[in-house]
Amino acid sequence: MEDHDKFKSGIRSIYRLLSTLMVLFVITALGIIYLINDPTLSFFKGVETTEEYVQIETEDDFDKIENGIHVRTGFKDAEGLMTVVNNCTNCHSAQLVIQNRMNEERWIATIRWMQETQNLWDLGKNEEIIVNYLVSNYPPKKKGRREILSNIDWYELKE
Repeated sequence: MEDHDKFKSGIRSIYRLLSTLMVLFVITALGIIYLINDPTLSFFKGVETTEEYVQIETEDDFDKIENGIHVRTGFKDAEGLMTVVNNCTNCHSAQLVIQNRMNEERWIATIRWMQETQNLWDLGKNEEIIVNYLVSNYPPKKKGRREILSNIDWYELKE
């Protein structure tokens, strides 16, 4: 009889341990689900009523040119600008285009690569307009070991 009581006591201990572990698991799972849905923990911060207003650009502001620069993208205002904006900025930033200064051959090779690997559509007659715009406005920079220093305030060393 004594063995039977020990066995029952052992089972109760295991049952309590498993029950405790299950409760901890459920609490942890609920906490993770809450964090996924509300990572700011706003429930614990009280109710905040902040309203944000976003200024919607008017049609005139959307393609505004200031000082020869297309404000929204940073592209230079020149023939073919809107063709470049409409085709290039659908997939990536205008800054990516601007920083990649290339000659005509390299731009065409880059376009082919984008068509083969990045699902760029056939540009048709727009390809020539785009390449001409980019080569004219963002040609490769000629540089040697380093770019020439500019805007330097020189001073004389004192002995």
